[in-house]
Amino acid sequence: MTTYTTLIILSGLVIFSYLFDLIAGKTKIPSVILLLFLGIGIRLTVDYFGLLKINFNTILPTLGTLGLILIVFEGALELKYSQSKNTVIKKSFLSALSILLGTACLITYAFYYISGESIYRCFVNAIPFCVVSSAIAIPSASGLSKEKKEFIIYESSFSDILTVILFNFVVSNKQINVSAFAKLGVELIGILIIAAGSCLLLLYLIGRLTHHIKSFLIIAILILVYSIGQSYHLSSLIIVLALGLFLNNAGQIKSSWFRKYFIYPTLAYDIKQLFQLSAESAFIMRTFFFIIFGYTMDVYQLQNWAVIINGGLVLLILYTVRFLYLQFVLKRGLMPELVIIPRGLISVLLFYNIPADIKIPALGTSLLFVVILGTSIIMSLGLLGTRRQSTQEYNDV
Repeated sequence: MTTYTTLIILSGLVIFSYLFDLIAGKTKIPSVILLLFLGIGIRLTVDYFGLLKINFNTILPTLGTLGLILIVFEGALELKYSQSKNTVIKKSFLSALSILLGTACLITYAFYYISGESIYRCFVNAIPFCVVSSAIAIPSASGLSKEKKEFIIYESSFSDILTVILFNFVVSNKQINVSAFAKLGVELIGILIIAAGSCLLLLYLIGRLTHHIKSFLIIAILILVYSIGQSYHLSSLIIVLALGLFLNNAGQIKSSWFRKYFIYPTLAYDIKQLFQLSAESAFIMRTFFFIIFGYTMDVYQLQNWAVIINGGLVLLILYTVRFLYLQFVLKRGLMPELVIIPRGLISVLLFYNIPADIKIPALGTSLLFVVILGTSIIMSLGLLGTRRQSTQEYNDV
């Protein structure tokens, strides 16, 4: 394959992804589904014509991690804090935590019934299926009301963070005891201190840099801090969310000392530029991640009815737990919040990070693919139905 052929293919994939985003805006079908099917189509074409196969498994986690950082950072840069939002933050946090624990327990029991493996192994393997993908949920909530959109952004971001904390905690501690929780507490305090220091340092740098290249440097430092934290099994996603919220709300801090050293005239412009760059970078990372994930899927395993049935069981658990929580705890409208629980990028990342000695072979990537596809299709149909209902009510008025 020549250099120019490679460039034609890469640019063509980006153009397709852009068109898929336009289609998603009109049809409410997540562009992720279209990207997955594009990747599957490329793999089937390669198999049919006997073309050279490329092993992308080594770069898939890296692409996914970059996409996760940029998407969470982009979402956080959109949020403006005020005391009136304390309620939605509290509700979204409790929703993410409660639903995570509820689905993890039930899916663990389902996996125990399916595989007969130990409860511990089943619990670790269940966690990737329990996280709401902010990479899909945040863009899908763009057409909702401000209150619903903020709830989805906070809930999906909290879901990412809490799931990563739970995953790291369970993988690192096969024996759950008081010392394990004490260690977790120390790690969380440490990551919060690092997050606070990183926020102040990066804001100070932004104000002092005179070079015309700013945004990429800030993102590079953010990725560096995240990667160092993750290498020590810290929940560095907290840093990403904290930095985005801090930068977009720094202007609200009234301290004269803080404003003297950290607030400068072009801050709003720089934050806008940073948001634009992170959004476009996230678009590129998301494009290639989901196309490659679709390419690496063994779609022929979907002919196995056991995979379909097990995937249906996981989906039933996910929507039952969410329905019960929304109906009896939050006591709010079910739609569209009920259906905006897609599984995606972070589920794949956690699945690939399950240690080999803990991973259950019977619960392979095909099951994960069925759950990702199922939640995305249900979300698409739910959003489409909600939009039609809103349009009908508007016309009746």
